[in-house]
Amino acid sequence: MNMQSERIQALCERLGLNGIITSYSNIAQAAANEKQSYADFLEKILEEEDSIRKTNGKKMLLRMASFPYVKTYEQFDLQFNIGIPQSAIKELFSLSFVERKENVVILGPSGLGKTHIAIALGYAAVQSGIKVKFISAADLLMNIEIAAKQDKLKEAMKRVVSHYKLLIIDELGYLPISKVQANYLFQVIAKRYERGSILVTSNLNFGQWDQTLADDKTLTAALLDRLLHHAYILQFKGNSYRLKNKLKSGININTENLKS
Repeated sequence: MNMQSERIQALCERLGLNGIITSYSNIAQAAANEKQSYADFLEKILEEEDSIRKTNGKKMLLRMASFPYVKTYEQFDLQFNIGIPQSAIKELFSLSFVERKENVVILGPSGLGKTHIAIALGYAAVQSGIKVKFISAADLLMNIEIAAKQDKLKEAMKRVVSHYKLLIIDELGYLPISKVQANYLFQVIAKRYERGSILVTSNLNFGQWDQTLADDKTLTAALLDRLLHHAYILQFKGNSYRLKNKLKSGININTENLKS
């Protein structure tokens, strides 16, 4: 590396142009070989910096989202269950609901792909540069409850409410929720109302939500009023994806004994 290259690298480091640091030599050599103008070279080097920044930004958003694994729309077998609302799902992947600060609620028994679609929507949002948080209902409420005990409730609520454009709350209804936790969930829904999108998956129909929300019908009604005011509601029906391969292989499964 000559002295000029060292000076360029030092300047890029001070200016935070990390993409140019890694690509400068190759682009400069190509520009010389092709006898490009100074403007063409400058445009190329800035395009490379922009591309690397976008790639790194998506990686950071993906880490922040905390998906348990990555799933995509293309990986979802829409043909397996005729009870899956295909056109509604496809429409959601335009992500216009996020820009309009609308909500999505996906209902249905276990194994139908609710979490798959939730993660796929979140992943698509991340690829579009949208801040997303994926968390189970149980973990969300436990985290808020712990923060409250540490006198950090305000900070925790602020982070959940305003830090992400799309908050995905998975598996609401799988575990019982205490009265205190039900109130925290209501606060999350109420504070994000018309301020940011929420996607909720649940194995319970709306008439059963009060059972998981500490049997509080009044709170449940108020929560649903805010959650569903601007919302897409998807009802998944059909057979479990997780069981289909076992069924194909001839394994005998008594589905009557399976609980959703």
